Amino acid sequence: MVQTNELRAAILRKGLTQSKVAKAIGISDKTFSDRMKKKVFGSDEIEKMIDLLEIENPMFVFFNR
Repeated sequence: MVQTNELRAAILRKGLTQSKVAKAIGISDKTFSDRMKKKVFGSDEIEKMIDLLEIENPMFVFFNR
């Protein structure tokens, strides 16, 4: 389950918006928003966000329960 507060913080640290991240990983704003609400992203999307946002501890952000 995605820690959405941590993901939002990572997005802000990079000076991006959720919309820009959605576009960068190849999904729509609506899909990104829906996945944030469900706290679930696909593995390919997670990989892209780890690289884009330079997340140092992805296990904490994306796989913490």
